[in-house]
Order: sequence, then C-alpha cells, then structure tokens
Amino acid sequence: MRSRDLTLALFAALMSTALALAPALAHLLELPNKISLPRTDYFTVQQIYRGWSMLGWLLLVELVSIVAVIVLARGERPLRIAGIVALFGLLAAQALFWTFTWPANQATANWTQQPENWELLRRQWEYSHAGGALLQLATLTALIIGVLGRPRSMP
Repeated sequence: MRSRDLTLALFAALMSTALALAPALAHLLELPNKISLPRTDYFTVQQIYRGWSMLGWLLLVELVSIVAVIVLARGERPLRIAGIVALFGLLAAQALFWTFTWPANQATANWTQQPENWELLRRQWEYSHAGGALLQLATLTALIIGVLGRPRSMP
C-alpha cells in the first residue's frame, strides 16, 4: 500500500510541477522580447495573462504532493532528500512571487493602471517571474533525479 501511495504521490508531484512550470517558462522566454517595450505596448501585451491566475490551484497540488513524497519516502533517503530540495525550490519560487510579483500586480491593478514607476515595476515583475521559473525548473529537476535514483525492483 505504501509503495502505491508513494508512486501516486510522485506522479502527482511530477505532473503538477511540470504543469506549473509551463506558464513559468513562458514568462522566462518572453522576457527578452518584452523588457524594452514602450509603455503602451507593454501594458497591451500584459493583458494576455488574464485568467492565468486560475492555474494557482496547481501550486497547492504541487505542495501537497511534494510533502506527501517526503513523508512516504521515509525508507528511501535519496528520494526524501530530493523531495526536500523540491519543496525548497517551490517555497523559494513562491517567496519571489509574493515578495516581488504580487506587489507589482497590485500597484498596477494587474497591469491595467500605469503608475509613474511602471518601469521599475516591470523589471520587478519580469525578473521575479524569471527567477520563479528557474526555481520551478530546479524543483522538477530534483523530483526527476529522485525518481531516477530509486532502486529498481526486479520483475
């Protein structure tokens, strides 16, 4: 039973992390093309992200499933360590979001209002998203390494 539960937790952790990484990588990859856009163009382009907040539930699934992996991998030290590293990656990405991205969203009313310091807010928003993407990538990498390092059972 514990083996099946661990397998399910790993599946959920890998899948939710991969799905959460997709929009994060989109932010990272668009940065070079957006960072120097003029004000009007930048605010127009930012509207493509409307509705992306609905993906926030993935982060909860990711958190719960990574914690489950850590708990269920008690007898598999390398997997447990990989789970802990993954958890730190997720928490660090969230710390970046709530410290830098969220305040920029609030200051601009989700990029519908153009305050005087919009360029500072743009850099804050873009680079915090880029950092979050790299941390999510590290989270997925840790989970994959943990899975690949598991002992193989003979059929």
